[in-house]
Amino acid sequence: MRKWGPLAAICLGSFMLILDTTVVTVALPEMARGLGASLTSLQWVVNSYTLVLAVLALSAGAIGDLVGQRRVFVGSVALFAVASLGGALAPTIGVLIGARAVQGIGGAAMMVAAMSLLGANYAGKERGSAFGTWTAVLGGAGAAGPFLGGVLTQWAGWQAIFFLNLPLSGLTLLLTRKYLVEAPRRPAGTRIDVGGMLAFGMSSGALIYGLIQPDGSLPVFLLAIVALVVFVVVERRAEHPMVDLALFRRAAFVTVLIVVVASSSVFACLIYASIWLQSVRHLSPTAAGLALIPLAATSFAASMLIGKRLHATGIVLALGALLAAAGCGLEWMLLDRDSTWLSLLPGLIVTGAGMGIAGPATSTAILSAVPPDRAGMASGAMATFRQLGQTLGVAVLGLVYANTAELGDVFLATAGLSLGAAVLSGLVLVRNNAGAPSRTRGSSGAAAR
Repeated sequence: MRKWGPLAAICLGSFMLILDTTVVTVALPEMARGLGASLTSLQWVVNSYTLVLAVLALSAGAIGDLVGQRRVFVGSVALFAVASLGGALAPTIGVLIGARAVQGIGGAAMMVAAMSLLGANYAGKERGSAFGTWTAVLGGAGAAGPFLGGVLTQWAGWQAIFFLNLPLSGLTLLLTRKYLVEAPRRPAGTRIDVGGMLAFGMSSGALIYGLIQPDGSLPVFLLAIVALVVFVVVERRAEHPMVDLALFRRAAFVTVLIVVVASSSVFACLIYASIWLQSVRHLSPTAAGLALIPLAATSFAASMLIGKRLHATGIVLALGALLAAAGCGLEWMLLDRDSTWLSLLPGLIVTGAGMGIAGPATSTAILSAVPPDRAGMASGAMATFRQLGQTLGVAVLGLVYANTAELGDVFLATAGLSLGAAVLSGLVLVRNNAGAPSRTRGSSGAAAR
């Protein structure tokens, strides 16, 4: 247990925070009846969590590099538990939305600290295995959310989806205290970049809010652009910047982030697949969740059996994105007005395999692109772009589904994004030898030390 205790702690916490991005979706009708909530309020039960998580991820990573990722992880798990209790006991929809926002604060810090701590607690082949398992857990949590939410809501009430987090948080804290070692910190005397955090938070928050609420969002997008310009100016002048802007001149680093955005759009597809299964095929929430399980199962198997054994090269990332594109393309070819849930199965399996192969490589590649003491910043950037990709995917694919009412067209659009990421990975990451075996081993060893 000493060997895999750190992985158990990190995976348990990560499972919990990813589960809560999707577990509430099938519980929304019961929440509306119990709390007398409007449709707009229900949307913010989902969006307040993902919005705060995306806005604060990069800042949380930078803070963790300064004060210690283990300390941040412990604090974030505790905060997540308190917010979950508040959500379960919420007497009004406003209190529930507020509790979800606080969950987002804890989730942002937990996500970036988890990735940094994996790099610090494992090296060499064990690191690849750890990232493969962690990636599989993330994919499984996202896909299992609707099914688990349906079961809990049907048999124990919507409050049960929040009460579930209390024992999970307690066990995570126990494992963390016993097994996790601290990740490398930035040098003593490094200051928190408050100006950069505020500017980035305003920019990313305005951008994601504009994507969530597209009506009349032009002023919001303009605010996002202005705040981004301010952020760049602040970072260039700061003595201890939150983000090393020089990293964005590295094609390898930028391409990994682009791959993350493209892969996140696949999860956005699952939302519309769930809607299609329930509204068109008339499946129950539990049955719809079960129909999507093959993607999670295949992703888990591919991560454990294949992804963790491969080095984080451009070829691996390209192969994963290409398989994801092929799976979405299969959905487009097989789905029509007479299709059943079985028509989804081949595409879900192929897409899941691609995500399982590319997931561990993406995490390893992003950590290999930065010094060990900036792992939190890299993790935060990856978490931010993942949430941005999912939010952008929901917005864009929602327009496709609204205009065509065809689920196949949604998958076709996603296939295009994944195919573009595959081509970019092959051209850029191979040329720059991102995450080559020698570099990965060096980074792992440095992190472990």
